[in-house]
Amino acid sequence: MSIAISQRVQIEEQDIEWQFIRSSGAGGQNVNKVATAAQLIFDINASSLPDFYKARLLKKADHRITQSGKIIIKCQETRSQLNNRERALEQLIELIKSAGYTPKKRIATRPTRASKERRLQSKKQQGAKKSLRKSIPD
Repeated sequence: MSIAISQRVQIEEQDIEWQFIRSSGAGGQNVNKVATAAQLIFDINASSLPDFYKARLLKKADHRITQSGKIIIKCQETRSQLNNRERALEQLIELIKSAGYTPKKRIATRPTRASKERRLQSKKQQGAKKSLRKSIPD
C-alpha cells in the first residue's frame, strides 16, 4: 500500500520503519509498561521518492534529517500508540511536501518618486514634532 504525498508523488509503506518505545512524561499506571511513543525512520536514499524530492530533502536543514540521509521523527504527544503513529506520519508527509514547494523568485522593484517624497515628508513632520518638545533657553 502507498501513502499519497501529492497527486503525483507517493511513498510505499515498506519504506517506513517503525519503532515503539516507552514515552517520557505523564502516563499513569502504564508509563513503565506500555511503549506508546512512536519513532518513524524513513531512509531518503532507499525510498521510492522521485530524485528531485530526494535531493531537496537531503539539502534541507532540519534537525530530524541525519547526515546519513534518514528522517527520524519521534512522537510522544498522546498516551495512545495509534495516535502517536498517525501524528508522526503526518509530520513526515508535511516534511516531504515542504521539499516539493519552490518559493517564487523575488523581483526587485524601485520605490516610486511619490513614495520617496511621502517618506521624506513624514520624516520632516517627526523632526518638527520633536523640535517643539525642546525647552527654549532663556
